[in-house]
Amino acid sequence: MAFWKSRQGGGILLIILAALSFASLDTATKHATQLVPVLMLLWFRYAFQAVATFALRFPVQKWQLFATPNPRFQTLRGVLLLVTSVCSFFGLQFLPVGEFTAITMLSPMLATAMAAWMLRNHVSPLRWVLMGLGLLGVLLVVRPGGQVFGWALLFPVLLVTTYASFQVLTSRLSGDENPYTTHFYTGLVGTVLMTPVLLWSWNIAALLAYWHWFVLVGFLGTFAHLMLIRAFNRANAVVLTPYLYLQIAFATLLGWWVFNHVPDALAWAGIAVIAVSGVGNAVLSAREATGQRQ
Repeated sequence: MAFWKSRQGGGILLIILAALSFASLDTATKHATQLVPVLMLLWFRYAFQAVATFALRFPVQKWQLFATPNPRFQTLRGVLLLVTSVCSFFGLQFLPVGEFTAITMLSPMLATAMAAWMLRNHVSPLRWVLMGLGLLGVLLVVRPGGQVFGWALLFPVLLVTTYASFQVLTSRLSGDENPYTTHFYTGLVGTVLMTPVLLWSWNIAALLAYWHWFVLVGFLGTFAHLMLIRAFNRANAVVLTPYLYLQIAFATLLGWWVFNHVPDALAWAGIAVIAVSGVGNAVLSAREATGQRQ
């Protein structure tokens, strides 16, 4: 019991809560996009994050909330997450939550490959094998004749690329920026970019009828990222990353509970392979980090 009261134990609990929140966000988004304009929902998701982060952090940070030595990188990071959200919001209209989540969990592995190329980080042969295993798992999920094979797979494929780029850039900024400032700018950039688009998708009737879905999606997106920030403030990434793959289990369970969708046998196998390769990749990171400290 004492472990869960420690900083590391608290970080693990927070990362599990973040994984559950992200899975709940995808489930709520899939349902809400059947009821309200997608672009309008996207605007509320980012506006909620910008306003909530300002309200929570400005009393603490004051004008330092706006201080950033990397305004161009902050803007690019916001654009990358917005494109990721666009792919998610549109892709979830056509794909099951569990399989969609499993595919997108390739992002950390792709981020590793991109870091090897862009940041000249060393990647061991075993890590390349694990990434290849993850790709094999995705092929099992999206195989021809499966439940999710079709043109809509373009959305998670693009999402994996943009979110991996987002993660690499986040890693680049982590040593220079306050994480709450970064969180605020991410919401602000998304809000500013989506505001002109909102003029063509505003629907006051949908807002009045389904306002609670707008609020829920905005809250879950903001809360999930805040829990992620607080988790990584408490514990090391190599400890926390394996627990992020619980998002696949949460998403699959919520997909069954809310939409009565159950993956087929080969999709289950693919999901398991993706999860194993992702956790293996995280465990390898932990071993490498321990070896560097010794």
